[in-house]
Amino acid sequence: MAKSAWALYDRMIEGIPEDLKVIDYCLGVHWSCVVADCGGGVSYTCRGGAKYRPYDMRGASLREAAALSKSWSFEEATLGIAALNAYYAHPDRALMRNAAFESDDSGESSRIGRKDAFAVFRPRIEEAGRDAKVVVVGHFPNVAQIAGYADLTVLERNCQDAFDTPDPACEYVLPHADFLFTTGVTLINKTAPRLLQLAESACSVMVGPSAVPCQALFDCGLDNISGRVVVDAQEALFSCRTGNRFGSSLRMFTLDAPAQR
Repeated sequence: MAKSAWALYDRMIEGIPEDLKVIDYCLGVHWSCVVADCGGGVSYTCRGGAKYRPYDMRGASLREAAALSKSWSFEEATLGIAALNAYYAHPDRALMRNAAFESDDSGESSRIGRKDAFAVFRPRIEEAGRDAKVVVVGHFPNVAQIAGYADLTVLERNCQDAFDTPDPACEYVLPHADFLFTTGVTLINKTAPRLLQLAESACSVMVGPSAVPCQALFDCGLDNISGRVVVDAQEALFSCRTGNRFGSSLRMFTLDAPAQR
């Protein structure tokens, strides 16, 4: 685990070359996008926290934009995470060459097809037994299905369903978890370092388009990152601006932690 909470963010930011520039960006209603000369990245749009102080990021260094991930304005942090993904979430990055991608429009397929992370890990959870403790941070669609084959707890700020538990319960339930699924939004609201520390004995997975496929996260204890890569940056940017679906502009990937040498 990193020595300080900021060490994770500093490593991700410092890994971006200094010569890359932001071309365009959008803080959208639901999703946000940063397009740089190395590619595009997306993030879920979070609002709140400290006061948002917008400025024109076009032409700024991508590393400078990525440093917004440390902001306590969640709008700024949203753009910071999208900027990190513009660099790291690219199929040609060294780490991403080990990822498995969903099938594309040409009919080519991979081992994950169109399964999400919960489906990919279901056999492993079932093998652990019906009493396996699964903790999910964030209320993902259909997450209640996990209760059919494991002991499910959903940490949620606004509890709505039977399996929801207030998120401060993380201090009590995560040390006993066998599996942790956490949204990439925890990178925006700065809870990720503590959640991973609490769940250090669990198999931990970060899920969703906001997840940053970076070695620094694996070094903090993640076992898998299942997110999205932008394959058409301009189309992804247009989708964020208009509220349209991403369609084929994003592709799903799953990436296991590199084996220790």
